[in-house]
Amino acid sequence: MIITVIIIAIFVLIILAASIRIVNEYERGVVFRLGRYVGVRGPGLILLIPFIERMVKVDLRVVTMDVPAQECITVDTVTVKVDAVVYFRVIKPESAILNVEQYIRATSLLCQTTLRNVVGQSDLEDLLAHRDKVNEKLQVLIDEGTEPWGIKVSMVEVRDVQLPETMQRAMAAQAEAERERRAKIVHAEGEAQAAEKLAEAAKVIASQPSAMQLRYLQTLVTISTEKTNTIVFPLPMDLLKPLLGGATGDQKK
Repeated sequence: MIITVIIIAIFVLIILAASIRIVNEYERGVVFRLGRYVGVRGPGLILLIPFIERMVKVDLRVVTMDVPAQECITVDTVTVKVDAVVYFRVIKPESAILNVEQYIRATSLLCQTTLRNVVGQSDLEDLLAHRDKVNEKLQVLIDEGTEPWGIKVSMVEVRDVQLPETMQRAMAAQAEAERERRAKIVHAEGEAQAAEKLAEAAKVIASQPSAMQLRYLQTLVTISTEKTNTIVFPLPMDLLKPLLGGATGDQKK
């Protein structure tokens, strides 16, 4: 009798273990009855018919997937290596199970091929300066490809663009030349502005002789602060004319 009870208890436990399933809030269970799809259940406690129904859990959270670096040739015949990151989630669990085998792997392969195609249709400037357009195009194409699988691609980001060493040196030389060009332009503009101001100052000094005398006196004050032993400073005769004129007047008196 005891053995019979033990056997019945074990049998009941096996039945319960085969029939009770717990599905988390972020999951859904795709249920099959004798191999036939019968619906999606969850979240919470799920009761299955033992040995007749089977359930496959599908995670509905956003999946962050790295796309391995792909070697591509751009429209302007530059060989680059580009990798990306894709954000997607399952919105139809039944399609992710019924329409494709291993939907994560299938999405990864689709992302790789789409990345190569999009980069091959873009030029280097788009990849470096207009990456948002490339990201948007990738997102649209991948989302269209995964729609029959019940997968929604929310965002695709091109993460890194690796250039050949020769191209890197050429771009560095181009950037250096551009910086030198801008520096020369700024220097030339400064010289032009300085020349204009000097011309204006010369006109003022030419119209006012006393201004030249004040300028010489200011220069003497500046030189006197220098730590030099000997200073040779030209003294214009215009500064002496008033003095010579006054001395000559005194003699005549």
